[in-house]
Amino acid sequence: MILPLAGCGSQQATNRPADKPPATSVVPTPPAGDSLTVEVKASPEAPAKTWKLTCDPPGGDHPKAKEACAALAKAKDPFAPPPKDRICTKIYGGPEVAVVRGTWQGRPVDAKFTRTDGCELHRWSSVGPLFGDVPKVR
Repeated sequence: MILPLAGCGSQQATNRPADKPPATSVVPTPPAGDSLTVEVKASPEAPAKTWKLTCDPPGGDHPKAKEACAALAKAKDPFAPPPKDRICTKIYGGPEVAVVRGTWQGRPVDAKFTRTDGCELHRWSSVGPLFGDVPKVR
């Protein structure tokens, strides 16, 4: 016995006329553009240099926007602090301090960077272009 197969082929049954599109459609919304304010000090007491940075495309008044955006894109989680249970070498890299605020990949950012030990030095170095040329403390 041969049974007819219903629904074979590429056409689908619908309850709406063929000339009307579906009543609802989902259009993905791209994430808001990356926008960061970077504040860098040669020491905690020094005056701050402040820049705006946008990525995709790189812009703002940051002196190394393209390099900064590339470094951020390459870093796994550029604004995450070192894990609290990590053992860090006691290598002092200098008194420089940076604060970064804004939005990165659709997430809010409020991060502080220092060079007080090996973990912080690694973190600073991984996104180094973000901080531009920090003046030396004299």
